[in-house]
Order: sequence, then C-alpha cells, then structure tokens
Amino acid sequence: MRLSRIGQHVDQIDRKILGFFQHDTRRIAESIGAEVGLSAAAVQRRLKRLRNEGVIAAEIAVLDKNAMGESIVTCIVTLSMASAPAPGEHLDRFRRQMVDHPMVQQCYHVTGSSDFIVIVIAKSMEAYGTFVRRWFESNPHVTRYDTHVALERVKVGLALPVD
Repeated sequence: MRLSRIGQHVDQIDRKILGFFQHDTRRIAESIGAEVGLSAAAVQRRLKRLRNEGVIAAEIAVLDKNAMGESIVTCIVTLSMASAPAPGEHLDRFRRQMVDHPMVQQCYHVTGSSDFIVIVIAKSMEAYGTFVRRWFESNPHVTRYDTHVALERVKVGLALPVD
C-alpha cells in the first residue's frame, strides 16, 4: 500500500479502479467492478473517497479540436531565463502568469539547457505571435525561447501509471 497526499491508503484495488477510471470517467461503476471484483456500490464509494482525498484531482472533458471547427496551433516552447541575485521572485511571477493564461495548456519548470517548457495552444500563428510578444519578448528575465510547432498530435494524455 502507498499513502496518498493526505495520508490515506491507496490500495491495489484503488489503483486498478483508477487505472480504468482515468482513461474513461464515463465508464459505469458496474463495469469497473466486474474488472476488479467489487460491486458497483463499492466502486462508487471508493471513487467518492478518492475524490474527497484529492487523489482524483479533476474530471475534465477533452475536446476534439477538429470538431470545434477552428484551426488550432500547438506550440512547444523551450524558454531560458536570466539568473538573478534572487531568482525565485521572477520565476514565481512567470509561473503565476503561465498558470493564469488560458492559451497555456501546460508549463514545466525543467532541468537542462532550458528553464521552462511551455505548451501553448493558439487559434493562429498571429495569435501565438501576440502571445510571444506580450509574455516572452517583453519579459526582461526571458533570455531565449525556441518554438516548435506541432505538425501532428501523435499522442496527448495525462494518464499516470498506477501499477
């Protein structure tokens, strides 16, 4: 058994339930129960507990960009920031800006030759250009950024290994 963030146990059955649930939250508890050897009610109780404990952080809808009838550009940006006597302040400010921006789908503070990797979703290259000028080029702490435009979505997901 492993402990969740708040100290409750996440056992092997919870992990099996989460494995099915994270790939399809619409799957009925009866179907999951048949896979893990529990009743539908027992699966529902466990899912409720896992939600309450914060193990299930969110249940979201994944939209098909083609069905939305709009062109969507996915840009993967590697970004470097200048070192400063107190670097935490400008890094924290940048993190908050990225968290709050609706075009930023993901943002990672990373090791290596860059400081951040930012996944930006834009309606057009012009919209991405506006974003870059506002959030990267006008930021005095950003020393370099490189943009990689996705040609194809091969795999997109947030599933975690539960075994």
